[in-house]
Amino acid sequence: MAGVNARWQRLHLGLRLLLATGALVWALPRWGVWPGLGLALAILLLQQLALLPVFFWLRRLPLAAGVPRLGRWQAIAAWWRECGALERVFGWQQPFAEQAEPDHLPTHSAQRGVLLLHGFTCNRGLWNPWMRELREREQPFMAITLEPAFGSIDAYVPAIDAALRRLEASSGRAPIIVAHSMGGLAARAWWRHVGHDGARVHRIVTLGSPHAGTLMARFSSVHNARQMRRHSQWLALLAQSEQPQQYQRFDCFFSHADQIVCPPGTAALPGARSRHVQACGHLSLVFHGGLRAEVMALLQDEEEKTP
Repeated sequence: MAGVNARWQRLHLGLRLLLATGALVWALPRWGVWPGLGLALAILLLQQLALLPVFFWLRRLPLAAGVPRLGRWQAIAAWWRECGALERVFGWQQPFAEQAEPDHLPTHSAQRGVLLLHGFTCNRGLWNPWMRELREREQPFMAITLEPAFGSIDAYVPAIDAALRRLEASSGRAPIIVAHSMGGLAARAWWRHVGHDGARVHRIVTLGSPHAGTLMARFSSVHNARQMRRHSQWLALLAQSEQPQQYQRFDCFFSHADQIVCPPGTAALPGARSRHVQACGHLSLVFHGGLRAEVMALLQDEEEKTP
């Protein structure tokens, strides 16, 4: 059954197509075929076109130490890739293919399980390419849809805990969490809930997670967005509950071209293994071939270590 985000995204896509079709019907007798098609396409891609100035704005933000400034052509390339990722995620994977890839929970697996956590306004369909690769590797995995979609991040803890218990039962080993965006905060909220028990999780890998909040959260008033605002009380309390040595369990991937989680330094944790990804937008982090290969290599490396 489709979740709230999938149904909302189907409706949003339908409205875009309806508006574009209406514009085409109106423009054809007045302007002709090509101008009419151009108008319809512009309406269909209005959100993507509006994103371009945001990528140039990113070039003006303060940078974390060691992070290079985003170049002009890098900004354009990152925007272009992000447009494709947006259509792929919100035009197909999430609204229509949320359940296309089932979880993989073989009994008595020799490999450590992986829990995939999505971010704000997303669902488990975000991870479809990752799930296919993990299944080919015979690696146990689960991807859950975090609901309520616009509730508190703490409300996701029970579902995360249940999934991690199932993964641990499959292999007898502490799982690894791979999380995009808000999913990284949900993982930290879960770890706080279980008293930062080191036996429950092996590592936590985050892709573009707003560990120190994001400027963009100011543009939404829903509960979990307010929690992700820069200097929010929720983030401050979360950080206060943690010890610096816990961050050694984290691998944080981030980019100076992330239009959602910015400034870029907010996606890293002090003491974590941090990895900067050049010219990569927020959703594009999930589809970056080199990044995914690096995470898969990390999973393999962790397999070879003592549980």
